[in-house]
Amino acid sequence: MLLAEALRERADAQRQLAALRERISDTARYTEGEEPVENAAVLLEEAESVIHRLQALILLINRANLEAVLADGRTLTAALAERDALRARFGLLKAAADAATGGRETFRFGRQELRTFAALDVTDLRRQADDVARQIRELDLAIERVNFSTEIAE
Repeated sequence: MLLAEALRERADAQRQLAALRERISDTARYTEGEEPVENAAVLLEEAESVIHRLQALILLINRANLEAVLADGRTLTAALAERDALRARFGLLKAAADAATGGRETFRFGRQELRTFAALDVTDLRRQADDVARQIRELDLAIERVNFSTEIAE
């Protein structure tokens, strides 16, 4: 199985588990005189089975992430950590630029008018955010290459 296939299967299992959790919640109690639409105990058993498969997939994926190497020599785990940090940086830069935009605003404070100004260079923040977004795209591509070329044994 390819790492990309395991990742897709893990995502499917996570969605299935979330759906089962909701169905269990919906059927865990029922009104006297009515029958529940589904058997919550059976759903719980099915969810346990999904959890076991999810655990096995996570173990396989984590092991592959430690062993797989990008073209530049970094492990996939290191690349994923870098991508998380880049995403956090992008979010920070974008939020800072968004907060600083708005131009000059005027507020009334008693009889005085107070103007506000951007404390940060919005153009520079947007340029930095664009650069980080480019780095994320490039890293995503490198990660995808490894995901689709790495065989993992079950």
